[in-house]
Amino acid sequence: MSKTITLHGRPVVAGIAEGEALVTKHTISGFGGIDSKTGIITEVRHELRGQSFKDKILVFPGAKGSSGWASHFQTTRLTGAAPKAMIFNVMTTKIALGAVVTRVPAITDLDQDPLEVISSGDWVKVDADNGIVEITKAED
Repeated sequence: MSKTITLHGRPVVAGIAEGEALVTKHTISGFGGIDSKTGIITEVRHELRGQSFKDKILVFPGAKGSSGWASHFQTTRLTGAAPKAMIFNVMTTKIALGAVVTRVPAITDLDQDPLEVISSGDWVKVDADNGIVEITKAED
């Protein structure tokens, strides 16, 4: 039997999406840290190096690096390599702009730490119209 958990947060970009979660406890550098044509994380010391966030629900602390972060995430949208949605902990101008130009549902300021509740492989529905995240835990 699957376990479902519901979190509530603050919408950043409206929309609804669902898919498999890809979770990292490390911030992501958009400028030089991702391949914007494939969504593959290329940052040398990143725990997800070599994995793609394309068509995943990306769960991460937030952005790091320069304001070029947003342009690289915008390119992922243009090339079809963007995540389906983004859930993050720390709101900065970089992540806000990145979420807006990527044009995927995005939520922050959740009532529980999504990095503790969501695991890679969980099925996640992001309802950024209403600030709701539903997690169906992956079977062990």
